[in-house]
Amino acid sequence: MFPGMNPRDMQKAMKRLGIRQEEIEAHEVIIKAPGKDLVIKNPHVSKINMMGQETLQVVGDIIEVDRSNAEISQEDIATVIEQTRCTTQEAHAALEESNGNLAEAILRLQKK
Repeated sequence: MFPGMNPRDMQKAMKRLGIRQEEIEAHEVIIKAPGKDLVIKNPHVSKINMMGQETLQVVGDIIEVDRSNAEISQEDIATVIEQTRCTTQEAHAALEESNGNLAEAILRLQKK
């Protein structure tokens, strides 16, 4: 954080300021955004609590995955039909609207 500062002194200073930092062991972090996923491989994740406000810091190799061209499987369609008792066309449309997100498609149809 501060070049040349002893890590032990840094920890003491953070403690005096009410800042707590915790390392979180993670193998992969996925951030789901509209139409794409950001996949962070080999992540280094830190949870920082400063005066009751928690934030996460994630550092790693970022890969962007486009979900707009995702294929909708027959298995997903069957699951949506089973859970909502809708037609094949309704299941397919709900899965397209939710970019292949199974849970979101089911919730959309259950609200209708």
